[in-house]
Amino acid sequence: MTTAAPVLPGCSVLPPMETVAKMNGKPKGKRQTAERFAVLNAFVDVTAGELSRSEIMVWLVLYRDTKNGTARTSQADIARRGGLSVRSVAAAIGKLRGRGLLSVVRRGGLQCGPSTYRVHPLGESYKMKLASCC
Repeated sequence: MTTAAPVLPGCSVLPPMETVAKMNGKPKGKRQTAERFAVLNAFVDVTAGELSRSEIMVWLVLYRDTKNGTARTSQADIARRGGLSVRSVAAAIGKLRGRGLLSVVRRGGLQCGPSTYRVHPLGESYKMKLASCC
């Protein structure tokens, strides 16, 4: 004799969980995930060895926040999430820009909101090595 699971009065049974992960209401495909991992792999394999801890943390926080090619966040938020000071975040952003790993799309401020950044996995030094060898 089988009995159905009890349902609380006024409640209904939840629908089954979706098997496809969704992002912004759209199915998140394997291709998009593979591309994000390819960027992370390129960063870790080629670029990260040349960077300081603060530069790596800033890049990772910004990459994680990237949507439609850009990340919009404040330096204070990056510092909080990366376990860094705001001054070290500002210095790391400057160094990442110099290496070609980051570009500032829009500079934020007190009355303007957060800055917008574009994150690049491979710096200028790697691009120059690639151009000279091939």
